[in-house]
Amino acid sequence: MPRLYKHHFHVPEDAIDELGHVNNLEYLSWMQDVAILHSSAQGWPMERYLALGQSWVVQSHFIKYVRPAFAGDAISLFTWIAGFSPRSSPRKYLFWRAADHQIIAQAETMWVYIDLKTGHPRHVPEDLRTAFEIVEDPGEVMKLALSEANSTV
Repeated sequence: MPRLYKHHFHVPEDAIDELGHVNNLEYLSWMQDVAILHSSAQGWPMERYLALGQSWVVQSHFIKYVRPAFAGDAISLFTWIAGFSPRSSPRKYLFWRAADHQIIAQAETMWVYIDLKTGHPRHVPEDLRTAFEIVEDPGEVMKLALSEANSTV
């Protein structure tokens, strides 16, 4: 099970705004999608959360846009868990364009674990916590991104 999860995709035409680059809302959508993919890869698909009557919801997003991305760009989106508190977890993201070895954006979402009936925060179950290995050093992600970029050259 990957401690650093990566998802590769090409920027679709419909992700482009009137300024000619990826619309900001697309980044949020991609962040949510890759979080779900990573959770599923760790044995926690949405169906498992629903069966428990519990799930993650977003408390906050932070996105630092570094460079624009354009239609057709091949993007690697990396995500990882940066920690756990009793009821929440920060998840980090790195958007990487291997073609020119550029960071496109860096982001973080604070997820809160809730009871789906009440909407109140719940303690993160131990088996959920242990399904994800915490990555404290973001340098690990850059090493992976650079090694992948160099292996495709």
